Amino acid sequence: MTRIAGMAGNRGRNLLNIADRKPGGAEFAVILTNTEDAPVLEAAAERGIPTEVVPLAEDMSRREHEEAVLEALSEYEFDLVCLDGYMRILSDTFLDEAPTTLNVHPALLPSFPGMDAWGDALEAGVSVTGCTVHVVTDATDEDGAVVEDEVDMGPIVTQEPIPVYEGDDEDDLKERVLYEGEFRAYPRAVKWVAEGAVDIDLDAGEVTVDADVAGVEDAEHDGLPSRRVVSDDRADTLRYGENPHQDAAVYADYTCDEASVVHADQLNEGAKGLSYNNYNDADGALNLIKEFDEPAAAVIKHTNPAGCATADSLAEAYEKALSTDPMSAFGGIVALNRECDAATAEQIIDSFKEVVVAPSYTDDALETLCEKENLRVLDVGELGEQTERFTEKDLVGGRLVQERDLQSISVDDLEVVTEREPTEDELESMVFAWQTLKHVKSNGILFADGTETVGVGMGQVSRVDAVRLAAMKADEHAEGKDAEGAVMASDAFFPFPDGIEEAAKAGIEAVVQPGGSVNDEDVIEAADEHGMAMAFTGQRSFKHD
Repeated sequence: MTRIAGMAGNRGRNLLNIADRKPGGAEFAVILTNTEDAPVLEAAAERGIPTEVVPLAEDMSRREHEEAVLEALSEYEFDLVCLDGYMRILSDTFLDEAPTTLNVHPALLPSFPGMDAWGDALEAGVSVTGCTVHVVTDATDEDGAVVEDEVDMGPIVTQEPIPVYEGDDEDDLKERVLYEGEFRAYPRAVKWVAEGAVDIDLDAGEVTVDADVAGVEDAEHDGLPSRRVVSDDRADTLRYGENPHQDAAVYADYTCDEASVVHADQLNEGAKGLSYNNYNDADGALNLIKEFDEPAAAVIKHTNPAGCATADSLAEAYEKALSTDPMSAFGGIVALNRECDAATAEQIIDSFKEVVVAPSYTDDALETLCEKENLRVLDVGELGEQTERFTEKDLVGGRLVQERDLQSISVDDLEVVTEREPTEDELESMVFAWQTLKHVKSNGILFADGTETVGVGMGQVSRVDAVRLAAMKADEHAEGKDAEGAVMASDAFFPFPDGIEEAAKAGIEAVVQPGGSVNDEDVIEAADEHGMAMAFTGQRSFKHD
């Protein structure tokens, strides 16, 4: 365990933050100050951290004071020294005897090295400043006098950028640098030291951090960096968030080349802009229809597919998608993977929709769609390839980052596990159902006939309930089709045969699922008893967001 000697001149807020967070398991052996009434003393005592005070007498030289500090610290075992507002320039008298000593400066060094880093940044008109954690090096001459050009010039361990906004004053900027920048950067540096990831070469003036890499050696996780610095520009403020009492905005990443609703052109000028929920649903709809090479249409409600289909024509695909659950499609989002033609547009406006998303529109289609005052028409341009590798979800206090679920299966990837082999049509339906099911919230079940959905059971906490929901949707909401003879897809394995029993009641004749349950044999036996064909994909497709 790394033990720290902290040295502060006043509040020691960075030291206390490190003490509370214990980055890398590091703990404080002692906190020292040269001011008897420094607030850090009481705060340290409340945390059970020993404290020392070494007052700076008027007649003490720099080297004499540092010798007194070393004497006070000699009773403690420590591996690292962390400075925080310790308003004394340290010389080789201290630094040669102490372990590695770190300090944090409120600017991105070497810019603005002086005492008024925030004011200097504002005066310079920069758009980004930040903070720097660096190794402390001797900045004095042989007589102990300070050499100004060498202060805070030790090798850099890490930095944290902080934006400077139009209208910022010194207090605004200082608050963000101290509490956003330094509270991220300093614990990070301590963690690296505690984990043995930092190699310091003072002769070369270099710091190497093994942990601070853009990827990792494990090929299965390559590309997930040790830290992320994200800068997006606010594209627009929104009327509200998920609910009217929540403020919201949409931010744009202008380095993204993939077709995106954030960068789409809204063609019906004068119509109201997209809402928070519109953006979220339209993104889900667009991602779904990107799965298919054939003409495809999807109707999304609350990020779940109310229906999806592929067909020889776009109009036919839309008709089949809509007929899965026209009641739920009311007020939904339509996504198309081909240029929207007049025939498809006429069908879209037959019922209320919030947004339609397509790569382009014919003039006749656009004229038809723009007749609907509250229908937003988005042109995302050529769909092209899916280039964005990662998705992320904000959490309170952090963020989850993962690779997108870009898995795609073919008939050759399916492992038939039942006595009955699937027909060619059932195999085609299995592939379609699996690619669509990726976009259904877990627990997810999808019924498909050919390349169209007939029932979707989404977001259930029980898999058998998801089967029942899909069966109910197919029986009560679908128009002109039902579950009889359909294929069922499940986004994860069936833990028990009950899901197969419910599917059989609905008329399902073939099943595609990941497999991998300890009860696989019982599930397969149930499928055989009902004359079902079943294939395993060998991979699940959870979607929890």
